[in-house]
Amino acid sequence: MVKKVNILDARNNLSKLVSAAVRGEEIVIANRGRPVARLVGTTDETATHTAAAVYEWLTSNPPPRNSARSAEELERQIAQEREGWE
Repeated sequence: MVKKVNILDARNNLSKLVSAAVRGEEIVIANRGRPVARLVGTTDETATHTAAAVYEWLTSNPPPRNSARSAEELERQIAQEREGWE
């Protein structure tokens, strides 16, 4: 079953639409009557992020060791970036 909703309704009822997609419904989101997006459920089991899965990923993909910066270095970088805003 395909259900068509406009963007405002989709924004206001997103959790209900996601639940419908999980149940197998296809949701078409339209902008001024023109379809622009489709919301469908997924069967991808990797989409479930448990603490164990995150730990396993971080163990196999550690952050670079040279990425640690001191508080002074961070403050200096923030100050430089703020100067560029003006």
